[in-house]
Amino acid sequence: MIWFKRIAAALLLIMLIIAAAVGIYVYRAFPALDGELQAPGLQGPVTVARDLADVTHIKAASPRDAWFSLGYVHAQERGWQLEFNRRVMHGELSEALGPATLETDKLMRALGIMRAAERQWQGLPAEGRNAMQAYSEGVNAFYASASQALSPEFHILGIQPGGSSGNAWSPIDCLGWSLMMALDLGGNWGTEFARLSAARVLGTSQLWQLFPPYPGEQPASRVDFSRLYASLGVYRSDLPAATKTIAASVHSSWAGDLFDKESSAKLASALASGINDWAAGLGQVDGKGSNNWVVAGTHSRSGKPLLANDPHLGLSAPAIWYFARLQAPAGSASTGLDVMGATLPGLPFVVLGRTRQAAWGFTNTNPDVQDLYLEQLNPANPQQYRLPGADAGSQPVWENFKTRQEVIKVKGQPALAVLLRESRHGPVLSDVQKSHADLLDLRKYVVALRWSALDADNQTVLAGLRANQAQSAEDLVAAFAAYHSPMQNVVMADVAGHTAFKAAGKIPLRQADNDIRGVAPSPGWDARYDWAGWVPYAQTPQSDAAAIERKGWLATANQRITPPDYPIFMGQDWTVPYRHDRIEQLLAATPKHDMGSMQKIQGDQLSAATLRLLPFLNQALLSSPTHPLACAARRAMAGFDGTMRADLAAPLIFAAWVDELTRGVIGGKLGDATFKALYGKRHFRSTIEGIMERNDAGWCGAAGCLAPSAAALDRALTRLQAAYGADLSQWSWGRAHVALSAHKPFANVPWLARWFDVRVPSGGDTFTINVGQYWDNGDQAPFVNRQAASLRAVYDLGDLENSRFIFQTGQSGLVFSSRYRDMQDNWVAIEYRPLQMNPAQFTHLLTLRP
Repeated sequence: MIWFKRIAAALLLIMLIIAAAVGIYVYRAFPALDGELQAPGLQGPVTVARDLADVTHIKAASPRDAWFSLGYVHAQERGWQLEFNRRVMHGELSEALGPATLETDKLMRALGIMRAAERQWQGLPAEGRNAMQAYSEGVNAFYASASQALSPEFHILGIQPGGSSGNAWSPIDCLGWSLMMALDLGGNWGTEFARLSAARVLGTSQLWQLFPPYPGEQPASRVDFSRLYASLGVYRSDLPAATKTIAASVHSSWAGDLFDKESSAKLASALASGINDWAAGLGQVDGKGSNNWVVAGTHSRSGKPLLANDPHLGLSAPAIWYFARLQAPAGSASTGLDVMGATLPGLPFVVLGRTRQAAWGFTNTNPDVQDLYLEQLNPANPQQYRLPGADAGSQPVWENFKTRQEVIKVKGQPALAVLLRESRHGPVLSDVQKSHADLLDLRKYVVALRWSALDADNQTVLAGLRANQAQSAEDLVAAFAAYHSPMQNVVMADVAGHTAFKAAGKIPLRQADNDIRGVAPSPGWDARYDWAGWVPYAQTPQSDAAAIERKGWLATANQRITPPDYPIFMGQDWTVPYRHDRIEQLLAATPKHDMGSMQKIQGDQLSAATLRLLPFLNQALLSSPTHPLACAARRAMAGFDGTMRADLAAPLIFAAWVDELTRGVIGGKLGDATFKALYGKRHFRSTIEGIMERNDAGWCGAAGCLAPSAAALDRALTRLQAAYGADLSQWSWGRAHVALSAHKPFANVPWLARWFDVRVPSGGDTFTINVGQYWDNGDQAPFVNRQAASLRAVYDLGDLENSRFIFQTGQSGLVFSSRYRDMQDNWVAIEYRPLQMNPAQFTHLLTLRP
């Protein structure tokens, strides 16, 4: 008995020691928010104060020290986010996560994100270099001097900031991160490749039904793509069966197999699945976008403009944004700085926000700035590709690919050497994209990418720095002249009552005889498909204050922004205008707007796209009386007006039906392999709308579309019953449509995700102003809201201290902190926090000293 007591006492002591160690670690992982800290590299003391809204106010004696301190604070609060993002853009994930992320690393290396950043750094003027350098020194000063423990992600994965390089952040990383934002927002190469893929099984007329032109437009190209690609012989003759990785490990029982011999491989696969899915979806996510609008003073209660912005990005924990104010007086060698709003960890300026006298907001313009080229290989030498023209003997001219070898370190395995190629157009994607290798005959052709953002003249960061000093709408228009990629719709306003709109960024000019116009891969050896320069900044779409005042407002939501007589082709893959049209409707409905009406519009959940298809669902409900839940479903749908409320069952029934209809009608036509390769992050909603409204027998079958619609409803009800039971009172859209702010990379490991992810039931859908985009890619959480308002902000130019903001998680990146998720309930309820330069109270005050 005495031995039992001794053993129990020893175990208790060990547990107490472990608990004490964990407690000490947790305590040390919290950032110091009060007192003083040494920050080697500062030129003078800096105050870092947090207000009641948890906005960080940085007050320095110079802009250089303000940028330095923002880097320090980003490292202090978002250290893991910086490290993960650095590894993504460098193609160094596999060093931490193992071979499961090799394909993503290869893609990043092939794109040459960091090589492009280095070229852009060489041409960056001193004002940009100084800011990036100061910011990077601040990040590295934190790691060199702070006693704060690393966040748990570093310990769980066994890595250090900066990896093997030991340098947590560099000025070139700032430029690299700007390129990564352009990559996430400014591309359509996936859509071009999807057209190439679908043209293998569809005629060109049905190809344009599958990828319809923008409403009211004719197809951008008259080329018969099906015939073109067949005649060139671009496709493999032995196409493999389609496979689609859906992170099945999310649903495995980790608690039961933690010590199984295969658990390590499962864990690695789960950790990699989220970032791999992101990489696979680049350039092909339908509906990605944002809302912004500016109301002229003639239509506001105060007589001064109002401005609203809610950028829609993939939800993540921590959030992509960090709210801060940067303040520094003007000096003999510098312009003053007083700006606040949303910063991006990795960049030294406020991306979206306000100064003392002006405010601005972005949405993605979505011009076509990426073109894919089929590069024909020399049959006698596959290391060469064909150039335009011919030699004196009328034979094709061949050129050697530029090649380089890069070495990728892989956790638990030898390093991997990768040979990468570039054509005259850009990186060869088919060397690293499995989807390309599965479709194309790589003995004859490879695919190269021309992308504007990789050009050496990309100085987008200068626009951000200059906007932070603007005090008028006119200043902002001038500041954004430096903006390159990704092109943004910028709405602007100032306290004097001026407003403006400008599409800021580079757009390629295409030649008059370019009949493909960049909507699908072009023959790379035909010179007419090469770009022919750039649209001058003065000629990009714009509106001045007089034009905005005549209407009363200007709104953008990724719709086509070019007027009918605009002479330059910018692309055709605009977002369907449901959100824009609804914003216009609500702005017109109120003669005089105020902050409350702005917030109400941002929270609107009426889906015009749902209303368009709702009659066909109701028809299916009437024609499917045999399903056990048909009567209950009809009752749930009775009176449904298309508002995608989280507490209703009707939006869930609709979403499941339209998904099953898409699978049955479009999947049946394309075939399993092609459909699985295309569906998921591409919703094909416009395609389904056209098919149903035409009652298109070519897609639905000779009997018309009612039969597949009714069959889809039966499948949907059976599927929902299996997921949520037979009692429809327990069904709700919010239960299925949880807004998931997913952690990178722990979101797909359930025993980690339960702590690191942030979840809250939400309403809306892809087409509502209060957007809630889901990617029904066939997994067990098909309707999860994965892309939504990454922040909401409203600015009152009658009193800028009345400005407000919110985002979906919290300021802290430390999972232990109450500040990690303290905004989620306010965000989903469309509630806001004040965005004030002169708050009533500060809750924390920290001084950084040299």
